[in-house]
Parts: sequence; C-alpha cells; structure tokens
Amino acid sequence: MEDRLPVTSSKRSKSKNVQNTSKSSLLMAFVSCLAWLYVAGRLWQDAENRMLLASLFMKNSAQRSKVLTVEDKLTVLGCKDLERRIVEAEMELTLAKSQGYLKNQLRQSTPSSKKLLAVIGVYTGLGGRLRRNIIRGSWMSKADALSKLKERGIVVQFVIGRSANRGDSLDRNIDEENRTTKDFLILDRHEEAQEELPKKAKYFFSTAVQMWDADFYVKVDDNVDLNFDGLIELLQTRRSQDSTYVGCMKSGVVVAEEGKLWYEPEWWKFGDQKSYFRHAAGSVFVLSKNLAQYININSASLKAYAHEDVSVGSWMMGLQATYIDDSRLCCSYSGQDKVCSLT
Repeated sequence: MEDRLPVTSSKRSKSKNVQNTSKSSLLMAFVSCLAWLYVAGRLWQDAENRMLLASLFMKNSAQRSKVLTVEDKLTVLGCKDLERRIVEAEMELTLAKSQGYLKNQLRQSTPSSKKLLAVIGVYTGLGGRLRRNIIRGSWMSKADALSKLKERGIVVQFVIGRSANRGDSLDRNIDEENRTTKDFLILDRHEEAQEELPKKAKYFFSTAVQMWDADFYVKVDDNVDLNFDGLIELLQTRRSQDSTYVGCMKSGVVVAEEGKLWYEPEWWKFGDQKSYFRHAAGSVFVLSKNLAQYININSASLKAYAHEDVSVGSWMMGLQATYIDDSRLCCSYSGQDKVCSLT
C-alpha cells in the first residue's frame, strides 16, 4: 500500500495542469474574439467615412465650375501676394499712361497756352555762390528778371542737393540764400557730390516734371556762358516735335577737354573702352516733356553710370526719341568757363 501512494499523487498534479491549460486557452480565445470584433468595427466605421467623403466630393465637384478661374489658381498656389503685386503694377501702368508716357496722350494733357516753354535747371554746388551771383548778374540782371522770364514761358532754377552732413552750415547757407533769392530747386533726397552727378539728373528731371508743366526741360552747368535768347529761339523752333533729345551729340571715341579719355568702368555693357553710343554732351542738353516723364516714372530702375552724359544717353536708348545734334550747344572753354555759340 505504501508503494501506490506516489502514483495517485502524480495523477492528480497532471489533472490540475490540464485544467489550468484549458482555462488559459479559453481566456486567450475570448481576448482574441474581442480584438477581432474591435478591428472589424473600426474597419466598418472607416469604410462608412470613406463612402461619406466620396459622396460629398462628388456633390462638390458637380457644383464647382469645370474651368478654374485665375482666382482659383492663385488660391491653390498660395500666390495672393503675387496677385496684389499684379494689381499694383496695373495701377502704376495706368498712372504712367495718364501722365503722358504715351505720345498720343501727351498732347491731350494741358492746353499749350498754359504750358511753359521750358524749365531750365542750372546745376550748382554747395560752394558755388560766386558762380550763381555771376549768372544772376548776366542772365537775370534785373530784380524782376525771373517774373519776366516766366511771362515768356521760362522758369530758371539753380539745382542743388544736400550736404553729406545733413543740416550743417553748408545746408543752412543754401536755405538762407534761397529765402533771399527764391531761385533754387533743392533736391532733398540727393547728396551733393561729384560722383553723384548721374543720380542728380534723375532727381532733377523727376522733380521738375512734377512741379512744372513745360514742353522742354533743360540741364545747364553753372560754368556755361549761355546765350539766353538763342536758347529760347532754339526751343521755340522745336516746340511742335515730340520725343526730342537735343544737344551736342557725340559718339565713338570720346575725349575729355583736358585731353584724357573718358573711362566708364562698366563700358562692357554698351560698347568698348574707346567707343561709346550716341549721347549729348553734359554741359547743355534738352529733353522734351514725355522723355522727362519717362525718367520720372522709371527712375527707380534706371542705371546711373559713372558720368551723367553717358547715363542720360543710355536712358534714351530703346525709346522712340528724336536725336537732334545742334552744334550751337557745343561749348568751348574760355578760361574756366564754357561758352556755347547760341546766336
């Protein structure tokens, strides 16, 4: 009897292991069933969502226009800023046309009887009071000379910028002189310096065409002994012509008065180191109203080269400008002054 007792104990332990395994299997089967039901439910829900979205898309597609508008394309591409720029560019183009950029519209601006014949800008410097007084004593020798010139359709202004040290004694002296003489066109945005002369041309023509309505805008150096009556006669004979660029024209090899070759660092943009395109000498030259307006409208993008005469000549290239070579505007030196043979 003692030998059978271990056998009975072993059978009982095996029976318990079988029961435990059966319970674990049932539990795993139950958990798997729950997981399957969860996954099936999610797949069914996703299928319903896809069907709903598909039906909404089909309904929306049926209502939308088959041809995309510019507004739709700009919205899709996220180019609202580009759209704003296009609108601004169209407005600027409209403004440019209304200001006489087109030759046909130039004639319709203001009746010629109310227009000035010319605005003459005499380039002067911060230390050029002596030269200005000489001009006032020759061109404008009488106290009412400016008003009489305006009656003839001529406005004369000394064109000057500001000192590099804004508000210093040089600027204050110009302001004081202007309060007395009232014959300055002060370009507040321009810094008065020799190397800034090409930019001065942009500022002068842009400012003058906004302030005065004239047929011509003339640039003159303050060391030019100008025959005033001869200049007025020249302008009157050209008054019926549009897009006129008048001056002492030169091209090819350009030699300075001192005998040295002019050098333009960016010569490769328009020729070679010796031959330049056709342009008027910088001492005296004339632009008609629409050419001055062109400079005003496009001043931000016009390239200023090292020399003023080359810069202005480059701005006229590509335009329908009429080049008028008038030898009477060719000046020769007499001491430190230039004499132009206008008669």
